[in-house]
Amino acid sequence: MTALALYCKSYRTDLRRVVRLVQSIERFNEQKIPVYVSVPDADLFLFQSHLDATSVKLLSDENILEASPRLDLTRVASMHGAVAQQVVKSEFWRLGLADTYVCLDSDAVFIRPFSASDFLAPDGFPYTVLDEAHDLLEGAMQHGRHRIVDAFVREADLVQQKFGRVGRRYSFGPFPLAWHRNVWESLDRNYLQPRSMSFADAILEAPIESRWYGEALLAYRAIPLHPCQALFKVYHYAWQLDQETRQGVTAEQLAKLYCGVIYQSAWEREMDWPSEGGGVLSRWGRQLRRKLGRI
Repeated sequence: MTALALYCKSYRTDLRRVVRLVQSIERFNEQKIPVYVSVPDADLFLFQSHLDATSVKLLSDENILEASPRLDLTRVASMHGAVAQQVVKSEFWRLGLADTYVCLDSDAVFIRPFSASDFLAPDGFPYTVLDEAHDLLEGAMQHGRHRIVDAFVREADLVQQKFGRVGRRYSFGPFPLAWHRNVWESLDRNYLQPRSMSFADAILEAPIESRWYGEALLAYRAIPLHPCQALFKVYHYAWQLDQETRQGVTAEQLAKLYCGVIYQSAWEREMDWPSEGGGVLSRWGRQLRRKLGRI
């Protein structure tokens, strides 16, 4: 088992995004940290044909799920894709490939050289992204996006109450996140098993995997808490990117604070594989909403 690995769960629509991510990893991965990508069995051959010449080790989502006890694979298969992928990502630790894994989304891109010290504290345990999301929430209020604030409060309260924690509402994101297997194991041992639950059950109750991890870390202290700000610059909404573009923020400036950048895939539908979905009118509509900052 290695101390650290990079991991991305994907599927065929995001193939081009994963290729871009892997290209950035191959360029900037100074210490040759192992890289894993998992996809559904049905997509393995497609991804192999595009990543065969890289250092990526391909896995099937099904192999990850099969390593998890008490998990009903049929039930996971029936979940909405956005929910099911949270189960896959959160069960990767069961394969025993790494103590800590950096969970990356397909639309991530590294923008500078990185090493283990970007993700692990000197004691070998990962940094945990943890703050109160004031920057995001202030921006949302300024732009009249009160539903964003309401959703943050609702989601935070939902998972905090499950652990009986009273106090400030934390954000345990955005992705990518460095997750330690001991924290997931403590959640399983102390919360899920006594309730005869699988992680799929937990996700169906509260579909925010980063909050399950973060609250379990605070509750059970399976590893030391080393809080940090976001590892990547994440543009959650179009108005954030538009604002910084007008301010002249450059990739070189961002590289002083972040390992990489995430542009939401909804803005880059032209990168969908094999082609952008929808008709001409729907594609024009998405482009217009992007220009108006509504995505």
